[in-house]
Amino acid sequence: MTEQSVSIRSICVYCGSRPGRDPSHMAAGRALGREIAEYGLRLVYGGGTKGIMGAVASGVLSGGGQVTGIIPEFLIDMEATRHSLGQLNELIVTPDMHARKHTMFERSDAFVALPGGIGTLEEIVEIMTWAQLGRHEKPMVFANVNAFWDPMMELIRHMTEEGFLHTAHRVQPLVVDEISGIIPAIMAQAAQLAADRNGEDEVISKM
Repeated sequence: MTEQSVSIRSICVYCGSRPGRDPSHMAAGRALGREIAEYGLRLVYGGGTKGIMGAVASGVLSGGGQVTGIIPEFLIDMEATRHSLGQLNELIVTPDMHARKHTMFERSDAFVALPGGIGTLEEIVEIMTWAQLGRHEKPMVFANVNAFWDPMMELIRHMTEEGFLHTAHRVQPLVVDEISGIIPAIMAQAAQLAADRNGEDEVISKM
């Protein structure tokens, strides 16, 4: 699972399969989708065509972008319709949730969490866990739409202060309030990681 490349070609988006009560969450999903398409990146997501998931995919497709949906067979009729799934550029049907999450990780160069529920939280936390264990250095972003993720950020600070994030330097997700700032932030972090790695390689080569 270790991934050293920081070249950004695809972005995984975790988000709710429901629209939520705040209309700005759906608007944020569509806006992020349009941004992904505008930057010429591919969306990798859970394949749902309802709620915020559907809004993100719709935003990408409306902007002429590419979408890869990854969904377990048992969720197809819960989070999507078979007709709408046919509009995706690529559809991968997995046997279970574990295979879905692993495939999403392998296909993605960065991860963004929009507002969502327990599933969204579980997915981004697992990616953070893998980062803490040194399994990847891919950028991770909390899209903090209307301060949705503020309680999560406070929990992470509390965990750090209590000494439970023993490698906290590896678990430093970006927190971006404005949708338009997400991809530039990802690109900037990827560039910094590449520069740091090149610097380390130069030091090693002189030893």
